[in-house]
Amino acid sequence: MEEPSVLDFLKSRLMPWKYPRIEIPDEDYIGASFETESISIQESENNQTPSSQTGNYGLEGQFLSQPILIKEFPWRSLLALCLAFIAQISLRPTPERNATLGVILLVFSLGLLIWTNLRSEWKIIKSPPADQENDPFRIQNLYLLIGAILALFSFASYGNLRFTVFNLTLTLLSLGFIIAAFWVSPNQNSKWIEKFSEWLKAPRISFSITPQLILTVVVISMVTFFRFYKLSQVPPEMNSDHAEKVLDILRVLEGQTSIFFPNNGGREAMQMYAVAALHRYFGIPLGFLALKIVTAMVGFLSLPFLYLIGKEIGNRRVGLLAFVIAGISYWQNIVSRVGLRLPFYFLFTASTMYFILHGIRKKKLNSFIFAGVSLGLSFYGYSADRILPFLIIVAIGLYLIHPQSKKHRTFVIASLLVIILISLVLFIPLLRYILAEPDSFLFRTLTRMANLERPLDAPAWVIFLNNTWRAFLMFSWDAGEVWPISVPHSPALGIVSGGLFYMGFGLLVLRYLRKHDWQDIFLIISIPILLLPSILALAFPYENPNLYRTGGASIPVFLMIALALDGLMSTFQERFRNPWNTRLAWGIASLLIGFSALQNYELVFHEYHDQYRQSSWNTSEMGIIAEDFANSIGTPDNIYVMGYPHWVDTRLVALNAGFPGKDYQLFAKDIQTIQPDERVKLFILNPQDTEAYEILKNTYPDGWFEEYQSKVKSKSFLLFFAPPNKNDK
Repeated sequence: MEEPSVLDFLKSRLMPWKYPRIEIPDEDYIGASFETESISIQESENNQTPSSQTGNYGLEGQFLSQPILIKEFPWRSLLALCLAFIAQISLRPTPERNATLGVILLVFSLGLLIWTNLRSEWKIIKSPPADQENDPFRIQNLYLLIGAILALFSFASYGNLRFTVFNLTLTLLSLGFIIAAFWVSPNQNSKWIEKFSEWLKAPRISFSITPQLILTVVVISMVTFFRFYKLSQVPPEMNSDHAEKVLDILRVLEGQTSIFFPNNGGREAMQMYAVAALHRYFGIPLGFLALKIVTAMVGFLSLPFLYLIGKEIGNRRVGLLAFVIAGISYWQNIVSRVGLRLPFYFLFTASTMYFILHGIRKKKLNSFIFAGVSLGLSFYGYSADRILPFLIIVAIGLYLIHPQSKKHRTFVIASLLVIILISLVLFIPLLRYILAEPDSFLFRTLTRMANLERPLDAPAWVIFLNNTWRAFLMFSWDAGEVWPISVPHSPALGIVSGGLFYMGFGLLVLRYLRKHDWQDIFLIISIPILLLPSILALAFPYENPNLYRTGGASIPVFLMIALALDGLMSTFQERFRNPWNTRLAWGIASLLIGFSALQNYELVFHEYHDQYRQSSWNTSEMGIIAEDFANSIGTPDNIYVMGYPHWVDTRLVALNAGFPGKDYQLFAKDIQTIQPDERVKLFILNPQDTEAYEILKNTYPDGWFEEYQSKVKSKSFLLFFAPPNKNDK
C-alpha cells in the first residue's frame, strides 16, 4: 500500500465527507515501528530503553543485545528544526529582519514536522495513563459545619479591613476544618510510619552518585546561577513603582496590616508581607535588593511545579527539560528580577495547573484540595492571577466533554465544588475588602479594560482583536516596549526556544488529533487564556504585549518546548546504534540548551542591563552622595532634591541613601522656606534647572556648585553645598 502524503492526511481531516480517514500510527515514541536491517520489530520492542518504560531521564540502561542498525537517518526532523531556527533568526529585531522569509520558513518547518510525525520519526511521549479508580468522596459533616461557622465569624472579624492575629487564626482554623472534612488519608501513611519507626531504631543515610544525580545538580546549579547572579546589579535602578512598594512595606512594619494596598492603582498584599518579614527577621535592609530577593525566590519556586507538570504530561525528562529551559529563560528571568509582584503569576499558574492536572489524572481529592489552596492564595499575589478561576473552569470543562471523563464526571464536578469552597475561605479577607471598597480593588482592572481613565481609541472589539494578534506575535516578533521589564521590541523567546515552541505546539496538535487527550487541547487553549490579562488592556493598547501580564502563558509555552526537545532526543535514541544513542541525544540537547543559555545571558546581563541603565534615572548615585553627606558634615534632614519635570523620583534618593520613607523633594519656589535652618545643606539639581540654579546662588552666596559626573554620560547632575549660617554655633 502506498504511503499517504501530508496532503492526503490534511484532506482526510479537513474534508472527511470526501476522503477516507487516515490515522496516524499509534506507537510509543520510543520503540516505535521502524525498519531495521538486522533485527525484527519485536526485538526492538523488547529492547526499549528504560526511559520509555520507567520515565527516568534516559541516562541509565543500554541495549543488552547486538547494536541496532538504523536504516534511515532522521534528516526530516533536523531539517524541520533548522528551518524553525532560521525562521526565528529572520524574525529577530535586527536591520536584516525579514518577516516574510521568517513566516515562509516557519510554514515549511511545520509541514516537515507533520511529515516526520506521519513517518513515526519525531513524536512526543504519550501522556501517562490515568487512574481508573476515584478517591472515596466522603464528607466529615461535623468538620464541615465547624469550618463553615468559623468562616462566618472570620468574615465578620475583618470589618476593619486589616489582618490581625485574631481574624487570621479564625480563617486558618476554618480552612483547617474544611480541609479535614474532605481530606483522604492515604493508605500508605501507616507503612511510612512503620518504616520511619524502624529507621529511628538504627538511623543511617546512604546515597549513590548516579548520572541522574549529577544531571540534577548541574541543572539546579545552572538555573540558580541565572536567577541570582548579579541580582543586586541587574536591573540597576529603582523606579516609582518600587518607591510605592517600599512605602506599603513601611506601613506594614508600622502595624498597618492592610488586606489590600489601594495606593498607586491598587496592589495585592503578599509581596509586602514577604519583604517586611525578610527585613524584620533576617535584617536585610529595606531597599531594592530586598524587593528583588523576594521576587527572584518566587520566580524560582515556580520551577519545581513546572517540573511536576512535565512529569504529569510526559515523564521526568520532560519535567527536567522544562525546568532548565524556563530557568535560564530571558522571559522569566527578567520578570523575576525586577522586584515587583509580577512573578506571582508564574508561581500560582504553575502550582494551580499542576494540582488540577494531577488531581484529574490520578483522581486524587487531596490534589483538588491543594488546587483550592493555590487558587485562594493567588488572589493575594498579582492582579493577573484573577484569570486562574477561569482557567480551572476551562480545564475541568474540557475534561468533562472528552471520553476520558466517562465514569468520573461526578467525582470531578464534586471536586470542583471543593476547590471553590476552599479558595473561598482563603478569599474571605479580600472579599470583605471588596464589599467595602469595590472601586479601590477594581480600579487597575477597570482603567485598563474600560474608558474610566482615558477614552478607547477604537471600538472595544477592534482593539481586542488587534491586542490578541499582537499578543500571539510576542513569542517570535515583539514582546512590547515596556523597558523596565524587557528589552524593548525583543521577542519573548530566543532562537532555540522559539523554534522548539512551534515544533512542540505542532506536535501537541498532532497528538490531540490522534489521541483526543483532553490534556493536549487544554495546554493549547491555556495559552490564549493566560494571555488575556495583557490582551484586555483595551484603554492602554501600547501596554500589550508585555512579559509580565502574559507571564502565566510561559508555563504551557515552556512545557511545549520541553515536549518537543524530549521527542527529538527520543528520535535520536531510537535511530542510532547503542551505547551512543542516549549520549548523542543528551549531547544534542546540551548543545541546544547551551546555545540558548548564551543568548539569554547576553540578553539579560548585557542588553537588558545596558538599556535599563540608559532609560532609568541614577538615583543610586544620588543616594550614595546623600548618604556620605548625612554621615559626615550634614544630617539626613538637610538634603534636598530639586523638583524638575520628568526627572528623578525624589523618594528613591532617600531610599538609596538608607532613609526609607523620606522624600527629599523641594521646588525652587520653596527654597526661601528652609533658609532659617542654619545647618549645612546639600542640594541636588538637574543641570537644566536654571531657575533653581539662580535662586540657590542668590540665596546662599557663600555656597558652591559641583558637577557630578555619572557613569552614564547623559545622567550627570549638579550638587550645591550651602555652608552653615555665620551665626550657627
